[in-house]
Amino acid sequence: RNHLHAAGHICILKDAFGCESATEIANLIFTEKFDAALAIHLYKGGRLLQGCKIPFGIIFGGTDINEDIRCEEKHRVMGTVLAEARFAVAFTMKIKELAAAEWPDARKKIYVQTQGIKTTPSETFDWYSFLQNAGIPTDVDNLHIFLLICGLRRIKDPLYLVDVFSDWHRKEPSVHLGIIGPAVDPLFTCEVKEKVKR
Repeated sequence: RNHLHAAGHICILKDAFGCESATEIANLIFTEKFDAALAIHLYKGGRLLQGCKIPFGIIFGGTDINEDIRCEEKHRVMGTVLAEARFAVAFTMKIKELAAAEWPDARKKIYVQTQGIKTTPSETFDWYSFLQNAGIPTDVDNLHIFLLICGLRRIKDPLYLVDVFSDWHRKEPSVHLGIIGPAVDPLFTCEVKEKVKR
């Protein structure tokens, strides 16, 4: 977003979960006089841009290709959205190839852009207080903390890693797993928290 603003563009972010219909997005496009749109997730975001009057691009999510594609209605919608999109972005060549196998006419408009994370160091973050609050010993010489960054929802299955890391931690107490992300599925989030407490 900062890059778009720096280039002189106005950027408005809208969460697809908060949108009722494509009509709501069409009204927003008209009211704000948008020139273009970019949606994340071929189904979740893209379905709201179907038939819109401005050019748009799509960023594939893993859920699109790994899950939503199995549902006939979602598959149909995703194919329509992809046909209307000016371009699509996949994070891996594998996702691009899977999408191109489903929708061969879209192959030339799917580009691969690997993901990356940009972090900004915090002047006020206290690592030792963080470890103490998390119940992680600070007197360990070789502390190994692995971070899983994902929205807490069943489809991501972080509980698999919790089980694996628990076994590893029992053998090697210096190994810890941290899970960072929004509580997308509140019930599943409670399940994860309960499991982590044990």
